[in-house]
Amino acid sequence: MSASDHPLFASTALAERIEHVEAQLISAATEAAGRRTGDSTLVLPVAGGAACLADAGSPMNKVVGLGFGGVPGAPELDAIEQAFAERDAPVQVELSSLGDPQIADALTGRGYRLVSFENVLGRSLLEQPRALRPDGVEVRRTDDLAAWLDVVVEGFAHPDVEGVPSHEEFPREIVENAERDMLAAGAESYLAYCDGAIAGGAGMRMSQGVAQLVGAATVPAYRRRGVQSALLATRLIDAADAGCDIAVVTTQPGSRSQQNVQRSGFHLLYTRAVLVR
Repeated sequence: MSASDHPLFASTALAERIEHVEAQLISAATEAAGRRTGDSTLVLPVAGGAACLADAGSPMNKVVGLGFGGVPGAPELDAIEQAFAERDAPVQVELSSLGDPQIADALTGRGYRLVSFENVLGRSLLEQPRALRPDGVEVRRTDDLAAWLDVVVEGFAHPDVEGVPSHEEFPREIVENAERDMLAAGAESYLAYCDGAIAGGAGMRMSQGVAQLVGAATVPAYRRRGVQSALLATRLIDAADAGCDIAVVTTQPGSRSQQNVQRSGFHLLYTRAVLVR
């Protein structure tokens, strides 16, 4: 039996666990941004989640993890909105479809509008993942930060065009800084080599038995050669060996990334609505 034969059940308890770990990651990356720049950052606990403000334009500038710790009241939302306004940043909330529906009602009543969706997929690691080594592709962990950043940022600069496009675009410097902060937050880095040349990179953070797969990208010249599949398989094996029982990944709906992970036994667990004010 494979993981695809026993898909995870998308319970509210599972979603709460994943969203808690996601809030941990974004909070830790935001704090890392503060250490990197020396500037003040914001990590404000709110209703089981966190409102985070890193440096200007960062993808960490958002509210995450809501839905499982009560409904934030007007004073809490006022404080968040004021803090973001002082940084001239829009308030972006990522809200799980399995969270408390009263939160969406409260946000839309304050003028938040729906701008996008993202999918959260997961798979069990209780059965040992299958090793996958496409011809000519080798994957290994790396401490070469410069090489890893170069390939990951380059890959993000040339996204696949399949599926629903992201509502956000970030300059190269912003992406590079965000990836640095993710690594400082505890993510491990991997490089893929194709016929000896660096062809792709990816990251993984493990917390409370959850392996979060982040930062995956392939150099355009090496796409469709199994690079991402090999990166995925290696990380899943490492996560299972480290004692994680589930792996999760966030993708754009209908994207090539979603297709790749579904081929590796991942199933759609829930969707996050992205609301902005």
